[in-house]
Amino acid sequence: MVPDFIRHMSDITPKHVPKTRKTEQEWRESLTPEQYRVLREAGTEQPFEGAYREFSEQGTGTYVCGGCGAELFSSKEKFDSHCGWPSFYDPANAENVRTREDNSMGRTRTEVLCTVCDGHLGHVFTGEGYETPTDLRYCINGVSLKFVPERPS
Repeated sequence: MVPDFIRHMSDITPKHVPKTRKTEQEWRESLTPEQYRVLREAGTEQPFEGAYREFSEQGTGTYVCGGCGAELFSSKEKFDSHCGWPSFYDPANAENVRTREDNSMGRTRTEVLCTVCDGHLGHVFTGEGYETPTDLRYCINGVSLKFVPERPS
């Protein structure tokens, strides 16, 4: 079952967010095979092998969806969870991130998706004891993301 506070986040996702619509063939042509497997088929990349798993190697910036470019997470909310995937304690743009119950793999988890293109991003977990402002860990596949560095002002 999806926790109430996460369910509430999904319930407030605005309906006006414009959707990216592509055929499966168009997705295959615009994504790498690994991006397609993760974003379109809800796969998971191997831990400690994907991009952006290190805490601060990219510097300051924004993580956008690898499928459609929607703003998802910020380096300000990224933290080192030592789990092998990029971890964030909150989305940078909540209207572009939605959740749903995932009963695959014999247990109930909360899946994280891009609202704009419905791409699978990863899962969100609660109650793990990380010292962050929220009690959440958005465990996101690095291949689902693209990092956009902040431009110096």
